[in-house]
Amino acid sequence: MDDAPRTYDVVVIGAGPVGENVADRTRAAGLTTVVVESELVGGECSYWACMPSKALLRPVIARADARRLPGLDQAVAGPLDTAAVLARRDEFASHWKDDGQVGWLESVGVDLVRGHARLDGPRAVTVTTADGGTVRLTARHAVAVCTGTAAALPELPGLTDVAPWTSREATSAKEAPGRLVVVGGGVVAVEMATAWQALGSQVTVLVRGRALLPRMEPFAGELVADGLREAGADVRYGVSVTSVAREGGRPDGELRVVLDDGGELTADEILFATGRTPRTGDIGLETVGLTPGGWLTVDDTCRVTGVEDGWLYAVGDVNHRALLTHQGKYQARMAGAAIGARAQGAPVDDAPWGAHVATADIAAVPQVVFTDPEIGSVGLTAAEAERAGLRVRTVDHDLANTAGASLYADGYRGRARMVVDLDAGHLVGVTFAGPGVGELLHSATIAVVGRVPVDRLWHAVPSYPTVSEVWLRLLETYRG
Repeated sequence: MDDAPRTYDVVVIGAGPVGENVADRTRAAGLTTVVVESELVGGECSYWACMPSKALLRPVIARADARRLPGLDQAVAGPLDTAAVLARRDEFASHWKDDGQVGWLESVGVDLVRGHARLDGPRAVTVTTADGGTVRLTARHAVAVCTGTAAALPELPGLTDVAPWTSREATSAKEAPGRLVVVGGGVVAVEMATAWQALGSQVTVLVRGRALLPRMEPFAGELVADGLREAGADVRYGVSVTSVAREGGRPDGELRVVLDDGGELTADEILFATGRTPRTGDIGLETVGLTPGGWLTVDDTCRVTGVEDGWLYAVGDVNHRALLTHQGKYQARMAGAAIGARAQGAPVDDAPWGAHVATADIAAVPQVVFTDPEIGSVGLTAAEAERAGLRVRTVDHDLANTAGASLYADGYRGRARMVVDLDAGHLVGVTFAGPGVGELLHSATIAVVGRVPVDRLWHAVPSYPTVSEVWLRLLETYRG
């Protein structure tokens, strides 16, 4: 028998970090809120992406740093304890149990319904539970779609039969495969290649284009490629997979990977890190006049465009603005505040950088790539700035030429670039590449978001001797 209909101020579909933050903000605004989740509360980031991947990578990077320090290098000369690394990874993924996350929802007064949610007309959501039951939900003010994305797999002969890895399998695998082929050149590809090469796999990276990390400054991908090769990985450009098959059709059979250049590879596992697709194919979009399966277009408050009365929101990856957990959580804070303001009849501050808009999704997206070396970037690359019609000046500096970097590690290699809007007089983009640069990134993010004049940055004195001294060197070069 169907449950009686339940009415809330806000219904959130998806209990990943984005959905959790929308719910937190709407509850803080005094609105009753329910979250619907079909898998684990905590979502992709907690169990199959951010947390387990970085748990895999942290020992890899720590060892790489230690090997560059005389007095410590011999102590870490041996292989990583793969079993211990995987056990620590399991702890960070909460052993794929969501009790802690469920407890947090309860602590902030958010109800949880487990099951598959579908829109069922304006402000209505129908949930099919695991036992075949039905829960009907109605929202007085807003429904927020926070369903995220799934790995996009190419259409290849034999692919479905070989059980390929996606990001989920790559972050949750119970042992290191002997030979791993990684298809792709983006963040997932390079991070997982870094991790599994260090954990004992022989990794081959196949890149269809001519560069790793093609959306970043060119030197970022070049340095990461150097690091992978020095670690023992094989990085190949301009090549694609045309078919895959397992020996004898067995699930544990050796993989035969055929390439478009006529070559072949054998492997134990193959990871496709070839993009993401929105989880919007079966959530009832057609019942509110939208096309299922695509990205949802939103305004800067994350309200879906083209829906009458403006009750539908799409927050996080599903709106395709910035496919990063921290940006999705940022959107969630803004969308939750906007939902609260509209519900109370209060003004909505939707001007750029206002209290209810996700302006940084366009102007100042920070990202760290946890490879060896690390990459940190925020804002526009030089090429993006020029395509946007800005009159810019690009300033580069060799990170090794700072006292902090020379102390950080012998043979430190890295590079920094800032992109200055000459007409506005402030930074529009910054990229760092080198060991430990992830912790430099927030200073750059503040400079870009705050549009701090370059002349004022001259007075922000970096501590000596730290790697952040690179800021002084960049500004010295700019001032001449």
